[in-house]
Amino acid sequence: MLFNTLAYAKFFGIVLIVSWMLVSRRWVLLLPWFALVGYVAFVPLSPSTAGIAAVAFVLTGVLCRMDDAHELPRLRLALASVVVNLGGLAFITYRHAGVDPLTLGLRQLRVPVGSTPLWTAVSLVAAAVLATLLVRARKVRLLFLLGASYVFYAHWDWRFLPLIWGSSTIDWLLGNAIGRARDRRARKLWLVGTVIVNLGILGIFKYFNFGVDSATALLRAAGIEAPTIVLRVALPVGISFFTFESMSYVIDIYRGVIQPHKSYAEYLSFVAFFPHLVAGPIIRPRDLLPQLANAARFSAEEGSEALFLITTGLLKKVAIGDYLALNLVDRVFDAPAQYSALECYAGVAGYAVQIYTDFSGYTDIAIGSALLLGVRFPLNFNAPYKATNISDFWHRWHISLSSWLRDYLYVSLGGNRRGPVRTYVNLMLTMLLGGLWHGASWTFVVWGGLHGGALGATRWYERLRKRLGRAPSTSRLVHVLCVAATFHFVLVTWVFFRSETFGQAWLMFAQLGTLTTYHPNLHPMVLAVLGVGLCSHFVPERWYLASQRTFARLPALVQGVALFCAALTLRQMTSAETVPFVYFQF
Repeated sequence: MLFNTLAYAKFFGIVLIVSWMLVSRRWVLLLPWFALVGYVAFVPLSPSTAGIAAVAFVLTGVLCRMDDAHELPRLRLALASVVVNLGGLAFITYRHAGVDPLTLGLRQLRVPVGSTPLWTAVSLVAAAVLATLLVRARKVRLLFLLGASYVFYAHWDWRFLPLIWGSSTIDWLLGNAIGRARDRRARKLWLVGTVIVNLGILGIFKYFNFGVDSATALLRAAGIEAPTIVLRVALPVGISFFTFESMSYVIDIYRGVIQPHKSYAEYLSFVAFFPHLVAGPIIRPRDLLPQLANAARFSAEEGSEALFLITTGLLKKVAIGDYLALNLVDRVFDAPAQYSALECYAGVAGYAVQIYTDFSGYTDIAIGSALLLGVRFPLNFNAPYKATNISDFWHRWHISLSSWLRDYLYVSLGGNRRGPVRTYVNLMLTMLLGGLWHGASWTFVVWGGLHGGALGATRWYERLRKRLGRAPSTSRLVHVLCVAATFHFVLVTWVFFRSETFGQAWLMFAQLGTLTTYHPNLHPMVLAVLGVGLCSHFVPERWYLASQRTFARLPALVQGVALFCAALTLRQMTSAETVPFVYFQF
């Protein structure tokens, strides 16, 4: 798996080097050589494999010098590069695994393939043809990133590659159809088509069993015994994220925000771009498509910023989020009756910190990874636990999702254009559906409903205050009380979000209600990590930005030492038990 291991670092390192090498066509003939190096990087190094890689590099370098940096490599040079490097790779894979490179790669992705001599010959020819076509493609860098993104996704389950490709293709075609249509009715029909396709995919893979189970429970409550129907299919990782992104493209075309994108490859890359593929942030087409279409750009300052983001993201995830999950949160939520009210309170607060550091840490890594590849993502978190009300919280938490729900769901329902009652209904519906988006469970629906009710109450209070002509309070005490009240409301909702059943949630609330204060399970280190996670919200933003700028101004050697120290810290804090990113399940 590339998602949670050091294999991702190797994968990203190769993608990073190759993607920037492909900016200049002079070195495009080295692309097949990186396939050879990629295999060598994932197997134990030996003198023979190192020697083959070195010889292949020298020969390919000579071919690059012969190319005269034409717009497209000459066919004979492209074929020579493919033969040299694919031949070296085939020799190594046959020695180590007894199969050709393509077969070995497909088996690593758990794709059922043949093993006959005919299959071997066909696979070698197919690999050579594909490599030659890629080397001579006009958009070779973009196609390489697209292929790398699909390989990344296939490491979870290759069987769902047709799903992400198919849904992307359908939305691209529907967007073109809306752009060509001149009749408003036809445009609306095409828009309905994208809604049906995308929500249908989500419904089948994410909500089919949930709907059947809910209907069965209702029928049994009415005394009717229903047959058992279960669709046993895995939930495609990141399906909620790439579905929303693809839908937003068609909706934006319908609204006239953007024009249909001409490049099919660029659109596929927009949906599948691996830094944000499996857990966001949700990127708007108008933000990412132009960056994929334009020439790649990079600066030393952006590189330093990216490394800073990746490092802080890993520290958030491993040193805070994972540590709290393993040493406090999971234990308390698995058996709340075994802990005091104080320990349960610490567990709930710990989950609030865990889900924030886990998800914002992933976002930092995604933003930093994309920035190293020449693409900038927007901000997705802004210290949400220092929000003064629930509306402020949603302006700071998972900003890409909250703004998506506002622009594509709340506004589509009518927003605040149809009177106050309809506005409150729209707020509630938006948050209920936002809760259901997170998972097929009634606990998520309740979580969304609580937030919807709080948003409605906040809006009502703000309208009342304005009607009475009262200015917002500037008292520091009132500000602190508002932050504390908002945080504790969010804690209540997190109990439903984290609990798998209502019974588990009620048990947690019941234990909190005992008001017991013994705390033998609250180790000082756990409390220290929890305190760091909470207090980091209240560090002035200018301090964070100043530390980032200071890091960027450091000499490269000093930056390297700082990153090495961070790596040592991560190694010390890393547990033997892997903790997946929380939002991978959505």
